[in-house]
Amino acid sequence: MDKTDVIIMNELQKNARCSLKELEAKCFITSPAIAIRINRLEKNGIIKKYQAIVDLPKLDYHVKAFIRLQLDPNLEPDFYQFVSHSAHVLQCDCVTGDYSQLLQVAFSNTGALDSFVNEVSKFGKTSTQIVFSTSVDNRGPKISSENI
Repeated sequence: MDKTDVIIMNELQKNARCSLKELEAKCFITSPAIAIRINRLEKNGIIKKYQAIVDLPKLDYHVKAFIRLQLDPNLEPDFYQFVSHSAHVLQCDCVTGDYSQLLQVAFSNTGALDSFVNEVSKFGKTSTQIVFSTSVDNRGPKISSENI
């Protein structure tokens, strides 16, 4: 990766639908050259996928929460199957500390969240934090030439 790739990556993280013409103006190279670079970044797995970020409350998901779970190691395969098929799990990370799993979830109301927490608790001890507000939305890291 070079400085032009860094510009492309940062712009695509801000807006994955950024046109080649817009990128051309920021990178000072032709649209075909930018397309080749994007294809290379995709082929090398640097760009994994493109995704729309939705406004959760507009889709009736008014409750966002984090659930920490002390996963019983014997239940790991069943747990991963469960979370991978749950429409309410936005992200699940294996983490260090007292709790081995951190789930980010979204629900229409606290009753639905409570039911889900009861389901998750069959895999181990849980601790739940409800999000009041989000000051920084989900985003990728700002890439600098120091990262390359």
